[in-house]
Amino acid sequence: MKIVFLDSATMGNTPLSPISALGELECYERSTREEALARVGECEVLIVNKVKVDRDLLDAAPKLRLVCEAATGVNNIDTALCASRGIAVRNVAAYSTESVVQTTFMHILSLLGCAPYLDSVVKRGSYSVSGLFTDVSRRIVEADGKTIGIVGMGTIGRRVASVAEAFGMKVIYFSTSGTNHCTDYPAVTLDELLSRSDVVTVHAPLNERTNGLIGAAELRKMKPTAFIVNMGRGGIVEEKALAEAVDEGVIAGAALDVFTSEPLPAGSPLLAVKHPERFRFTPHTAWASDEARRRLVAGIASNISAFYGK
Repeated sequence: MKIVFLDSATMGNTPLSPISALGELECYERSTREEALARVGECEVLIVNKVKVDRDLLDAAPKLRLVCEAATGVNNIDTALCASRGIAVRNVAAYSTESVVQTTFMHILSLLGCAPYLDSVVKRGSYSVSGLFTDVSRRIVEADGKTIGIVGMGTIGRRVASVAEAFGMKVIYFSTSGTNHCTDYPAVTLDELLSRSDVVTVHAPLNERTNGLIGAAELRKMKPTAFIVNMGRGGIVEEKALAEAVDEGVIAGAALDVFTSEPLPAGSPLLAVKHPERFRFTPHTAWASDEARRRLVAGIASNISAFYGK
């Protein structure tokens, strides 16, 4: 069995031995469009993360039987066309939940506690020469008693809610699907969530209902002391509107792990803000703990094994 992984660099140094044990594994760290088309001619199993699987790629892979998504979302795969050709598509669900939740609270606690500034005060020597035992020049806010509004109450959203409760936070949520499956917490409208929350955190997929969901008008409905965190998908929160809202003090700050275009373009308005200290960014790494990547590899291997009945 020939297995081709077209963008294995997304796995870092995570061992791929569970997959290579199943067949002849051919890995490419990155693949341009032209390279991808040239590399799939003999493959029976194709593994991709962000590489687009469309008609042209499928035409170039006549032996293909199984497409494995090295993630949960399959937006990059024409699943209907695959089905029409008898090609199975498998993803890996829930492998990154704990990693995403941890990153979510890393950003929330950093925003509430003004962590980068306080760290820099000590490291640059300002604290040493200050003459005071403490530095209370920046606002430090407790999570206890605050309201967290979760946009998207799926597996990750529910786990965020349970951790938030451990910090003493009150939880409300908005269902982007329009169906309130979760009865553990109050479901509210988006407008109510934005106006009531001290922290808004996004854990929704990007689709026709969520694209541009939170723009300038929505940000103006938030408290001026509130923070917003996007761990879902770029495009759900409009980046230009967010940059302006934080810079102008419409809201207190923001944290993003996902962006409309990835990697983030050098000309992005998010990189030209007047108050960078009000922002926290990570380069789409919330999913990528060591443990999560190992679970992902195991999940891909399991999908291949199950498909071939091994």
